Amino acid sequence: MVRRVDAAIEKMNLDPLIRQYKGGGTSSYHPKMLLKVLVYAYTQQIYSSRKIAKALRENIYFMWLSGNSRPDFRTINRFRGEVLGKVMTEIFTAVLELLIEEGYVKLEHYFLDGTKIEANAGKYTYIWAKSTKHSKDRLQKKVQQLLEEVERVNEEEEEAYGDRDLEELGEEAEIDADRLEKKIQELDEILRRELDEGEGKPEEETKKRAKAVRTLQTEYLPRLRNYEEQERILGDRGSYSKTDEEATFMRMKDDPLRTAQLKPAYNVQIGTENQFVIGLSVHQRPADTGCLVPHLEGLRARLGRLPEKLIADAGYGSEENYVYLQARGVQGFVKYSTFHQEQKKRSRKTRFLAEQFPYDEAKDQFVCPDGRRMLYRETSRFRTANEYLKEVRVYECEDCSDCALRAECTRAKGNRRIQVSFALQELRSRARDNLLSDEGKTLRSRRPVEAESVFGRWKQNWQFRRFLLRGLQKVETELGLLGMAHNISKMAAA
Repeated sequence: MVRRVDAAIEKMNLDPLIRQYKGGGTSSYHPKMLLKVLVYAYTQQIYSSRKIAKALRENIYFMWLSGNSRPDFRTINRFRGEVLGKVMTEIFTAVLELLIEEGYVKLEHYFLDGTKIEANAGKYTYIWAKSTKHSKDRLQKKVQQLLEEVERVNEEEEEAYGDRDLEELGEEAEIDADRLEKKIQELDEILRRELDEGEGKPEEETKKRAKAVRTLQTEYLPRLRNYEEQERILGDRGSYSKTDEEATFMRMKDDPLRTAQLKPAYNVQIGTENQFVIGLSVHQRPADTGCLVPHLEGLRARLGRLPEKLIADAGYGSEENYVYLQARGVQGFVKYSTFHQEQKKRSRKTRFLAEQFPYDEAKDQFVCPDGRRMLYRETSRFRTANEYLKEVRVYECEDCSDCALRAECTRAKGNRRIQVSFALQELRSRARDNLLSDEGKTLRSRRPVEAESVFGRWKQNWQFRRFLLRGLQKVETELGLLGMAHNISKMAAA
């Protein structure tokens, strides 16, 4: 294995890595040697920089690979986290070019799958988007109430605003930290002028207003800035961890007590061919559906093209993904959520699925299992996280009040409503034809053996179940090293 790692990295184009070193100063360890050491360490399930440094002093294979050089753990960690992170994409691309050159992969079949790997962050260091929004709304109401107590409407304000309140009070603009700080400065200046000139309201009332201004400045303003910072970090996510702000809390499969506990993690997406990893990416969203487009765009940026055929499970079967594959000329063998149900015999339970309702195109209405009409009500439009505009038509049963099948059909208090995307139905029809073809059946049977076996090797055989580094870029670097180690070890076994 050690000779295979040495030979593979010697063949790779490492110019982007070499260019990270500008020269001058004291001599540095050669980056090619450090890369060989790191990749070989990952093939031996050694991930800690201290353990790698120890192996360089004690293990004959590490000694041979490093030329008896002995960088300490700080040097190894700095190289992995800072130097390698800037060019990990180019380095991993060099591995793919080597695999293609030696005939291990052809970019013909691309088996896509995802898994969640725990982040190096505390389990109880969570910040929730809903909690932050609720706390911020409550604080803004308190600020409004306090500002109303101390607001002093003079003639200049009446000329500027008329009968309305000041915009800082939040009726026409949301109160943010900058507006609040500006308002505090104005109130503070008014109070100071009153005290200096001996004018204004009685002393007791002035003290009360001064105390309110101090509360705004020392308590409410810092809290409001804190909530705004939390919202900035959250972005469109639902949560993050205080110890790794780029990790999102996700539900993990590794849950022996079945408590459904959420843990800080990253969603890792990989694409394989012949069990070689030819594409990988790290995402902050828990669901796989929205990861396909950015994952393939990253692959296209690295290789200049996309694979001919893509195979994936039902987690990727969305309208957005089908449209993307069709537009890029990629033949998709991607399941959708009801694919397996459709292959079963029609039963009493499945007949209540919206997909099974007969549709009258001339009248633009569906017919429910009880023979009642479902009439068109409205069209709903929304954008996905990747800015894809999706359109669905909403149909509602004319009257479900006395229906004998109501308990089996719906739990809604009113009439049964269904959402239908005719574009998605057409795309699913094409996907079904692909999946049920002879080629589709063959590729579907290969999918669990491809990507899932790689995850099994990483998590079970190599015991890599938690990232050591923090931050999205460093996590991507660590995953790239893991992918390189996997590919080179596969080449050695081939």
